[in-house]
Amino acid sequence: MESTSSPVKVYVYDISMGMARALSQGILGRQIDGIWHTGIVVYGQEYFFGGTGGIEACAPGGTVLGQPSEVIDLGITEIPFDVFMDFLHELSETTYRPEKYHLFHHNCNNFSSELAQFLTGKDIPCHITSLPQEVLSTPFGAMIQPFVDAMHVQGGHSPFQ
Repeated sequence: MESTSSPVKVYVYDISMGMARALSQGILGRQIDGIWHTGIVVYGQEYFFGGTGGIEACAPGGTVLGQPSEVIDLGITEIPFDVFMDFLHELSETTYRPEKYHLFHHNCNNFSSELAQFLTGKDIPCHITSLPQEVLSTPFGAMIQPFVDAMHVQGGHSPFQ
């Protein structure tokens, strides 16, 4: 019988391309190291959530962001691929439809967190998922919301076609 296990990795990208690290202290009054986008790599594909296409998939590192700045190994999943795809499809029709995307409150990192926990029982690092609240808690945070709301990642395709 063919093995159904697969390595699970979190691909972490800084969509500010280093600007957050360089400018955050002066702008926010605190240092942040990046504005994070994450995807989960499992079964040979990278899965992520965005406001344009909802849940999307591409080759690992295949988004417009290029190669990740960090890869975090979460271990191995024993969830069969068809069960994973059923779960992903259900999420795409409920919680992670494109119109439900919000960069601060319901984003790629929330999706990666939920997927990581489903596949491995482990979460992505909390410094990634807590970043929006950290930024919004600064005096300048609310003022940058329109700029940040305009950011999204493209370059994948629906994994259900």
